Amino acid sequence: MEFFEAPPLPFYFTPEHEQFRAGVRDFIAREITPHVNEWDEAETFPRSLYGRAAELGVQSLGYPEEYGGTPADIFYQLVVAEEFARCGGGGVQASLNSHSIALPPILKAGSDEIKRRVIPPVLAGEKIAALAVTEPSGGSDVANLRTTAVRDGDHYVVNGEKTFITSGMRADFITTAVRTDPAIKGAGGISVLLIDGDTPGLTRTALQKMGWWSSDTAHLRFDNCRVPVANLVGEENKGFKTFMNNFNSERLFMSALACGYAEVCLQEALDWTRQRTLAGSTLSQRQVVRHKLMDMTLRIDAARALLYDLAYRIEHGLARPEHLVARVCLAKVQATQAMQFCADQAVQLLGGMGFMRGTRSERIYREVKVMMIGGGSEEVMKDLAARQLGV
Repeated sequence: MEFFEAPPLPFYFTPEHEQFRAGVRDFIAREITPHVNEWDEAETFPRSLYGRAAELGVQSLGYPEEYGGTPADIFYQLVVAEEFARCGGGGVQASLNSHSIALPPILKAGSDEIKRRVIPPVLAGEKIAALAVTEPSGGSDVANLRTTAVRDGDHYVVNGEKTFITSGMRADFITTAVRTDPAIKGAGGISVLLIDGDTPGLTRTALQKMGWWSSDTAHLRFDNCRVPVANLVGEENKGFKTFMNNFNSERLFMSALACGYAEVCLQEALDWTRQRTLAGSTLSQRQVVRHKLMDMTLRIDAARALLYDLAYRIEHGLARPEHLVARVCLAKVQATQAMQFCADQAVQLLGGMGFMRGTRSERIYREVKVMMIGGGSEEVMKDLAARQLGV
């Protein structure tokens, strides 16, 4: 048993959850972890990995059987996040699971035709889906986005830009936030539009990043792209709430990932300090080092306890919606702060090796910031939580 592991609590994880976990853990150890460094340096990973993950059942969790999915509760999603974190490389996870933020709006509000055309091939690993909300002018400020989709007969003409789009270079389907009525300011004029990756006028530029090197991240430009009106997802001018609800599940998943990455840093630091000797004793026998390890453990346990309690409340409907939004925001803050602390402490304890590419802690140290910013920065999360709680 690893240092940070404890027997699962039965009201969170059943034997079926743990059986699934064992399969995912084996897949990660066999198919991903040995290649993480190589894929990071190459700034990509094989497209065939999507199909192999689909065969395991990872891609289809939480989707109806009629679309090739496997109905599952929220704790299965937490298992996926925790186990993917074990490879210590966020780039692979980010792109491989981009469908988890691209498909929910389609599943919730899309027409039957769109659902049947898009969801099955994505869940099978044959197609790739991306979510395009963030813009150069305002980050993820959905209410003030500038990309327009103006009706012209049976098409929308789309103009604008999106940036920091995960899977943006490869995506076959792009779930896009657009303003369908430029005359309406704020949230009222926002719609969800599915844009096919081969649409004329769509250009893509790969972005260079601090971390997540193996992740496909792009800047998208829409130049008079003609998109069929049939690709509208839900009602026109009423897409704002769809995107807001989508953020909640993304933030919860990121919280679980952050806890997992923090644990990876703790484990690597522990292994190193148990092996490294100084003046006749291992580093782990030094009080200052032991305190650092316990500080890391404390932060992980606190974040994980909050995450599991929140997931249970969501699964069983035990809190008002506004309170859940606030708690999800705070859980992301708590978890990513734990990740930041543990990555920093692990690099410090590894010393020179912590500065070397190839250690998991070094990579996670570089990737902390995207976890703290993505899905809403720490400042945005705290402000949103305060407003939801009436502060």
